[in-house]
Amino acid sequence: MTGQKGKVYLVGAGPSDVAYLTVRAQQLLAQAEVLVYDALVDGRLLHLVPLNCCLFDVGKRGGRPSIKQAEIDRLLVEQCQQGKQVVRLKSGDPFIFGRCGSEIESLLAAGCPFEVVPGISSALAAPLFAGIPLTDPVLSRCFAVLSGHDPAELDWETLSGIDTLVILMGGRYLAEIVDRLQRYGRSPKTPVAVIRWAGHPQQQVWTGELGNIVQVTAGVSLSPAVIAIGEVVGLRPYLLSGDSGCKVAIEIEDDLKFDTENPQPQISIAVTNTEDSRSIDFQQISASLLPSRSDKERLLPLAGKTILVTRSVGQSGEFGDLLQQAGAKVIEMPALSIGPPSSWESLDGAIANLRTFHWLILTSTNGVDYFFERLQAQGKDARALATLKIAVVGKKTAQRLQQHSVTPDFIPPDFVADSLVANFPEQLPGQKILFPRVETGGREVLVQELTAQGAVVVEVSAYQSQCPTDIPPEAFDALQRKAVDAVTFASSKTVQCFDRLVQASLPPDVLEGVCIASIGPQTSKTCQQLLGRVDVEAKEYTLEGLLKALMEI
Repeated sequence: MTGQKGKVYLVGAGPSDVAYLTVRAQQLLAQAEVLVYDALVDGRLLHLVPLNCCLFDVGKRGGRPSIKQAEIDRLLVEQCQQGKQVVRLKSGDPFIFGRCGSEIESLLAAGCPFEVVPGISSALAAPLFAGIPLTDPVLSRCFAVLSGHDPAELDWETLSGIDTLVILMGGRYLAEIVDRLQRYGRSPKTPVAVIRWAGHPQQQVWTGELGNIVQVTAGVSLSPAVIAIGEVVGLRPYLLSGDSGCKVAIEIEDDLKFDTENPQPQISIAVTNTEDSRSIDFQQISASLLPSRSDKERLLPLAGKTILVTRSVGQSGEFGDLLQQAGAKVIEMPALSIGPPSSWESLDGAIANLRTFHWLILTSTNGVDYFFERLQAQGKDARALATLKIAVVGKKTAQRLQQHSVTPDFIPPDFVADSLVANFPEQLPGQKILFPRVETGGREVLVQELTAQGAVVVEVSAYQSQCPTDIPPEAFDALQRKAVDAVTFASSKTVQCFDRLVQASLPPDVLEGVCIASIGPQTSKTCQQLLGRVDVEAKEYTLEGLLKALMEI
């Protein structure tokens, strides 16, 4: 989109999962030159932008220091005036308690064109994710959506008379909200649901009444949460059952302790019949009704585990998906940012003389992407590689190469660079090898071993990797609270950057009790050097192998 006039797109990302992104939003992300995104935006959406897209995290979460709104306004104007196509990505819908007004005023004042792209608001989606309809012909003829972050500013006398209330940003003010509603006549028996991380694999739902919901959620972090209040909450067991007749729904607290201190936990059982709707509370139900911890683990081997994934920006999504499918809560901490090299001169020169090489070696998906980007920049395509043989390290690298309609001639059996030299299919003396690689900190051992065996290796800078300047808020908070069960590393560089970031901002014992998981021997060596240990190493040096290793501990 280079050369076009700049424009800012104020885009709603939807409630959580990438599956609820609109087609228009997906198209804009695929074309974005600049992405300015909020804290609650699903991290997997960052993988939909081009590799050379500039990313700006402007999220505001948890009372941590964050960028001022005036600075965000100025950033949007500056990027647009540089002729960039800017996507301002907001969770939910841009105009449901977003700050679009300020941003649009700044864009208008600067003469910057803009477009607003709607998104699905969590106010609508979260109750449905929890099985709660917002309207009903009898129980709810209307509903209101409100922000709960400043309860004193709301007209509670009016709100108390509305059938159904949906409250965003109200988790920390739950006690004040229920007090004000009851003060203005709302019955303490009014059903309430608190939905945390709606739509995520780690979604939690607490149900109760105005009179007891504060006690039900005592001691639990409720951010980010959507609160639904009204008689329609009582329809939840019926909707979740999926058919007619007698419905039985057992509500078990997600954070319930499975230990001897809680042998008789309280469970609410709602029995609903099409002819006689009623709710029955059993205060003491035998613990035999509860699934044991081992039962849960057999269903999802990583259930209850929080795993911090350290990968390059834009490359952790697929692994995160695999972990979530195994039941884990995933927190992404990009430990590398990937970008173009300081100069294209060496790579462009090599591409202009491809016929002089015997082999092309590619050891990462980044190497593949940037090599083909420069190939196309010179007006060439895969046909220019006809005289070359190609070796790749790793399944993912091979798959990325095949996306360019090229099949590698050789993949070493152990998916590591050392194996490439040991199993090289031809005699190395006299072979001239082109090796597009990271600008600094790459595979020096591979080059040394190839050269020692008589090959002529031409190294060219295809991309560069840098350490981010800070830890994302969610990852910082989880590490600080010791809420992480495992940290995964897929390269030595991610270990180095992680160690640098942690040493700069967190206490030295932050990894105490945390499982350190490595994708392979070289990464494990760096873990030992910098972190003092490695607890899990993949037997097959792939992301799938790393997942399997985590599932076996």
